[in-house]
Amino acid sequence: MKESRDYLEMSFRSIECFTNDGKLDASELGKILEIAERDGVIDQNEIRVLQNIISKVKPHEIDDEMQVMLQTVSDKINV
Repeated sequence: MKESRDYLEMSFRSIECFTNDGKLDASELGKILEIAERDGVIDQNEIRVLQNIISKVKPHEIDDEMQVMLQTVSDKINV
């Protein structure tokens, strides 16, 4: 089976999100999560990328919507 390269697309998308206004919002994170889920499995590379992306979110940037999305991602990658 060929290794998924979705994690590369996720990384590229996150770079675009962070560079357009310097931060990531819940909608953008949701779209990145959709990339990870589109083949039905969130693999270890995708988990690593998601964890790296989340680590770059600053506490003052977390609003209610982002908190919900962060919890959603956490629930899906920490099974």
